[in-house]
Order: sequence, then structure tokens, then C-alpha cells
Amino acid sequence: MVHFVGAGPGAADLITVRGQRLLQEADVIIYAGSLVNPEHLKLAKEGCKIYDSASMTLEEVITVMQEAEAEGKTTVRLHTGDPSIYGAIREQMDLLEPKKIDFDVTPGVSSFFGAAAALKAEYTLPNVSQTVIITRMAGRTPVPEKEEISKLASHNATMAIFLSTGLLEPLRERLLVGGYRKDTPAAIVYKATWPEEKVFYGTVETLPQIAKENNITKTALILVGEFLGDTYERSKLYDPTFTHEFREATK
Repeated sequence: MVHFVGAGPGAADLITVRGQRLLQEADVIIYAGSLVNPEHLKLAKEGCKIYDSASMTLEEVITVMQEAEAEGKTTVRLHTGDPSIYGAIREQMDLLEPKKIDFDVTPGVSSFFGAAAALKAEYTLPNVSQTVIITRMAGRTPVPEKEEISKLASHNATMAIFLSTGLLEPLRERLLVGGYRKDTPAAIVYKATWPEEKVFYGTVETLPQIAKENNITKTALILVGEFLGDTYERSKLYDPTFTHEFREATK
């Protein structure tokens, strides 16, 4: 059996209870070494074989899984955050299926949730934004033309932008072309929930400057939108003038 497990955003205690148990039981662990907190590996039992996938190809990862399966062993494939977001798990599962190797997925806390916690922010504020767009700039890995940043930015919704810290000059340009104002609130969260976490506030206009001044070149999430501002409406759910299934209006 192969278990794809989300390690969470960084802090060792933000892995799920299920994920922790699977790590403790695993005979083989293949982890994304460039991103996963190595503290998680302390959960491995004695004799567990541990592989860092940072230097491995997809085929090499699958070979390790296949060899473990042939020996009747359990494998944990440990991904950062939640494996469904930029986790490259589909290609692994599609190679396991024809080999008749069973697998399942344990979700994890994504770094964009960790970033919101670091910012002490709520992405979906009434009358501000009820939509969160999770995306990335095109780099060595392209994005579909219909998902080009300026087209997504035209909605002026909350945006969580992954894998783009080294592309902040063109990112700023595309955000502005899309319709965000120069003074739209923005933030950079470096290594959300890790001990070395850092939070920087600014605007769309100042994003490249903030990163340069603080030497932030990778492992950071870019957040953009008015959810970082000061204006919003109270929710209807707790409004005393609002009646719903569980409560009558009191005013």
C-alpha cells in the first residue's frame, strides 16, 4: 500500500493525526526534501528506509514504491502542504494503477491556510471577496493561456499566488494589467508556520521592492486583495437582525 500524505505547511505539529500515524507505521518514506520539514522524519520507526525525492525522477520514485510493494511493505509518499495543490501526485497515481499497487491520499493543511494564519486574516470577507483564486505565474512550467495572471486578476478576488517569488516584477505588471490598483493591499509570507516564518505587508506596487529588501527569493506565498484591508461587512449568520434556521432575529 502507498499512502500519499500531506505534511502540512511546515510546523511539525500541523500534520494531521492520520498522517502522523501513517508515518509512524511506514516501512518506507519518500519525502519532498526541498520542502518538507525534516522534523516529520523523527516519527519514522527504527529500520524505516527514507528517501529524499528532491534528486529523484518520477520513475525512480515509482521504482522504490514498486520494490517496497513486492516485499509487502507500506510506503508513505510525503508531500508538502496538501498533496492536491502543486503536489504532482496524479502522475504518480497513474503509474501505480496499471501496476495494481493500491494507494490512498491523506489531505494536509495547505500553506495558503498557514499564510492566512500568519497574517491573522480571513480570505472571504462579506462584500469584499467571496472567492479565493489559487494560482501561479508561468515560468519554466507554463500555465494554460486562459489562466494567465491578468485574466484571473480581472476578478479582483482574493489571490494566493504560489511558486512566483522569483517573478515579482512580471507578476506586478500582470496584476496591474488585470485591474488591481497599485495600492491594492498585498503581502508576502515566507515559510508560513515554520520557526523562521516572516510576514511582510505592502501593496501590489511594492511587492518586488519588499522581496528585494528582505532577500526573499523562494519558499514564500504572495497574497493579494482587499481582504487585507480594513473595510468589510459583518456576516449575516451572527447579525441580530437576521433570521435563519437556528435563530430568530432579535432586533
